[in-house]
Amino acid sequence: MSSKSRLKAAFETIMDSGTLDSDTLNNLTEEERRIVQKLYDEGLAKASHEYIDGLNVDDDWKALTKEMARSEKKVVPLWKSVLKYAAIFMALLGIAYFYQVANSSDTDLQITEDVIVLKLGDDNIKIIDLSAKQQILNKSGKLIAEQDGDKIKYLASAEIDELKFNELNIPNGKMFEVELSDGTVVHINSGSKIKYPVKFLEGQKREVFIEGEAYFNVTKDKKHPFVVRTDSVSVEVLGTEFNISSYPEDSEIKTVLIEGSVNMGNTFVPDDNIILKPGNKGSWHKTEHQTKLEEVDVDIYTGWMRGELYFDNTRFEDMTKKLERKYNVRITNKNPILAQKILTAKFSSQIESIEDVLTSIREIYPFDYEITNNQILIY
Repeated sequence: MSSKSRLKAAFETIMDSGTLDSDTLNNLTEEERRIVQKLYDEGLAKASHEYIDGLNVDDDWKALTKEMARSEKKVVPLWKSVLKYAAIFMALLGIAYFYQVANSSDTDLQITEDVIVLKLGDDNIKIIDLSAKQQILNKSGKLIAEQDGDKIKYLASAEIDELKFNELNIPNGKMFEVELSDGTVVHINSGSKIKYPVKFLEGQKREVFIEGEAYFNVTKDKKHPFVVRTDSVSVEVLGTEFNISSYPEDSEIKTVLIEGSVNMGNTFVPDDNIILKPGNKGSWHKTEHQTKLEEVDVDIYTGWMRGELYFDNTRFEDMTKKLERKYNVRITNKNPILAQKILTAKFSSQIESIEDVLTSIREIYPFDYEITNNQILIY
């Protein structure tokens, strides 16, 4: 029986019984006993059991044994010290630790509303630190992406042959950028989430799912159309640049084309497709189930990437959601006349604070407000 088989059997016994007894260890070599004991002591038996199938644990035992003879430390320091050997079996220790600490389930991590969350599937998540760099590994310990600050780049070279999805959740007050495996770059606005394949597969459409707002710069690939799905609307392209907005609270789903050509359709009326040209906005009304096409100033719809907010003949009650997303605040408006006030304005979140915005609006229509932390009360 190989080392892999013995270790797998040992972890299965631990998972069935919930404990590690002498009978389980008797079937292992001395080195294997020490590994299993360390993983069990650190609470990593379950993670090791889940990951061992994809590993070749028969290789590089010499490096492992040599390093373990020099160190009786816990499994985490041991993993860090032997990582330089690039031993395949060391991936078990590293991945198990990674699984426990960095890819904990939603119930294990304290997730607040203001953090960026990357869901890797199987209830595993990562909290994205915008000041950090890190490698993103899948369940089998294979490198799939790299994060650098407010960007994640997925690797076309990732060794993946099945369709697996990741999901990014961007909170209010933050923006993020993801480069998909085909080179397509997606800028994601505040209060949005996007679901996408870790790697696009040969012979299949490139499909992603968005809730909120994002700007797509799609890599051209005639053999593999790119499809963005949101609610009941789909936008299909071969290679182009466009903005799509579909927040749950909005009455319309809007697509604005900057470059190229896109086909916008919906599931309610399959034949109701429209072709957008640069400078066009396609809107689909969620309740009326109707599509509208018009020419627009695209800067109004893409300015959010530069921190800009445009409001064109917009009711104040409709403005508040955008202000909440951009400035990460909660606005409670108890002024019914202000709620219906129609305003046209432009703000820059990089220059003007939320208090600057409220002061500017108050010059048009007087009202009072209070700010407590990120809570704003208007009366």
